[in-house]
Amino acid sequence: MTSVSGRPSLESATPPTPSPYQFKFETVSGSGDDLQVRSLLDRQQFYDPQGEAEAEGISSSAWPLFGQLWPSSRVLAHVMQTFELEGKRILELGCGLGLASLIVHRRGGDITASDCHPLAAAFLLENLKLNRLPAMKYQMGNWSRANPLLERFDLIIGSDILYDRGQPQTLSQFIDLHAQPDVEVLIVDPDRGNRIAFNRNMDLLGYAHTQTRISQLPGTGGKYKGRLLRYLRTSTA
Repeated sequence: MTSVSGRPSLESATPPTPSPYQFKFETVSGSGDDLQVRSLLDRQQFYDPQGEAEAEGISSSAWPLFGQLWPSSRVLAHVMQTFELEGKRILELGCGLGLASLIVHRRGGDITASDCHPLAAAFLLENLKLNRLPAMKYQMGNWSRANPLLERFDLIIGSDILYDRGQPQTLSQFIDLHAQPDVEVLIVDPDRGNRIAFNRNMDLLGYAHTQTRISQLPGTGGKYKGRLLRYLRTSTA
């Protein structure tokens, strides 16, 4: 089944994840109405009988990371709770469990979640069901490969996606490829150390940037150390 627009939705996602995985269920507060989220129990969960991890170049230790609820995703979801969405086509990069996408979707925004992990779509589908939300658009988004089904967007968002030294160049090029001439990019970064290189790459592509320090998680979530990075490009600049 497809969404109304004719683009793939999570109703056509891959089958539910295999039973050998262990899960936990969390209530996420601080982003408006509470959300119920199913995630992997811990970072030891690895089950790959069909060799998908090897095919995607994902190590067994990195395989479960998509299925964790990271602090930066809570921060991004909180930002999206009040962000102006009207008239914007929105893409979430490396969505993982897709917390920010769920918030945007619940608000009626035109969101496409994307990730390169083979299990991300199935987890998103389960979390949509948990929260009684309708189908949501999803596409594979591999930053180092062509993604012909991904179009161009007015707003591109992501959280904790600058975790590897090679990503500033790869990610900036991916963003530029899928950005409208007038575009805004929002990234929550927990000060992983690749921000400066990413800023430099975005600057070369014509994006102005600002940043806001964040020291607290939404609600009573505790302390957080990171920044909200904002990049803006206009066709009239």
